[in-house]
Amino acid sequence: MQQFEIFVFIICLAALFSYINHRFIKLPPTVGIMVLSLVTSGLLLVTAELLPKQSEDLIHIITSIDFHSLLMNGMLSFLLFAGSMHIDANSLKKQALPILTLATVGVVISTFLIGAMLHFLLILFHLNIDFIYCLLFAALISPTDPIAVLAILKKAGIQKSLEIKIAGESLFNDGVAVVVFITILEVAQTGIDKLSAVDICVLFLREAGGGLLYGLLLGYVGFLSLKSIDKYEVEVLITIAIVMGGYLLADKLHISGPLAMVVAGIVIGNKARESGISDITQEYLSKFWELIDEILNALLFMLLGFEMLVLKIDKTILIISIVSVGVVLIARWVSVAIPVTLLRRKINFEKNAIAILTWGGLRGGLSVALALSLPVEMHKDLFVTITYMVVIFSIIVQGLTIGKFYKKFSEK
Repeated sequence: MQQFEIFVFIICLAALFSYINHRFIKLPPTVGIMVLSLVTSGLLLVTAELLPKQSEDLIHIITSIDFHSLLMNGMLSFLLFAGSMHIDANSLKKQALPILTLATVGVVISTFLIGAMLHFLLILFHLNIDFIYCLLFAALISPTDPIAVLAILKKAGIQKSLEIKIAGESLFNDGVAVVVFITILEVAQTGIDKLSAVDICVLFLREAGGGLLYGLLLGYVGFLSLKSIDKYEVEVLITIAIVMGGYLLADKLHISGPLAMVVAGIVIGNKARESGISDITQEYLSKFWELIDEILNALLFMLLGFEMLVLKIDKTILIISIVSVGVVLIARWVSVAIPVTLLRRKINFEKNAIAILTWGGLRGGLSVALALSLPVEMHKDLFVTITYMVVIFSIIVQGLTIGKFYKKFSEK
């Protein structure tokens, strides 16, 4: 089957799942679509055992989709830009210190804590895996996924100040964690004895700092271009070019494309609302990117559910994966509790902020995509399976209960 036919197939399937969920199941769209694709994956696996010839073609179509490439090189830039366009910069500034602390210090704490606990867990199961590879897994599972978080927070009814903390953190720690992942991957591939601390710092600063500055430049260039004309068709096209061309150029410059898209989206979204852009253009820009966000979310979570078809699970790996869900939650709690406790001296946090930030830290497609990008020799199959189990628990269990969880704790 050719690429266009595969594209038509996944669009039709996403539309079908969206309809079934909206009409009958009535779960939050991302969760409902993912549940339906998980159920379909399970049925396909059962059918493959009973009727191998009849299910072989369909399984081949789904497993031939390169999830990592599709998300990292296609969908991620659009989703991050669309999500950040609706973030209020003034609210973000008020919460800047906790957001940036959680997105940097929190990610680092989580990475080393998960890496250490997983290393110990694997030793208990007599799996001798180097600590650097455990750190690599920790880096890809530490970020709270902005795509999952933003999609589910819309329905959760969480206090606005707390919502902006969770959403802001997820947008920025996504970019930071990708940089941390790339840095550790470089160390693992090159050898820690061949890289100095200065080399590692330069690599990190180039990716992260370069991405932030480039995103700022991209955002202002985009805004000035939109301000100079008044024709919404051209202005929408300009924003598409900024996302696609800007992300591609960031990759060529070896700086963080995800961070650049977040910053560019915040700049353009807020500047467009403040001045220089006509009301009709603002309306079309807002509706266009909201629609892009919804469509790509449906595709992403459907494909995420179908990734179950590529997993290789045995009893030992299943037990390790289940325990790892607890490991990730513990690390999330510690990586939130330390910064929040220290920042309470200067900032007033919401009641039970630590518990809600911990449970609201959802993992999603980004973690799966990064896991799928690992070389086979770095224990890819093991880490993909663990990542997938953590993400499934995060989106379905945490995603479905975050609203109730917030209400329960806010009443105390």
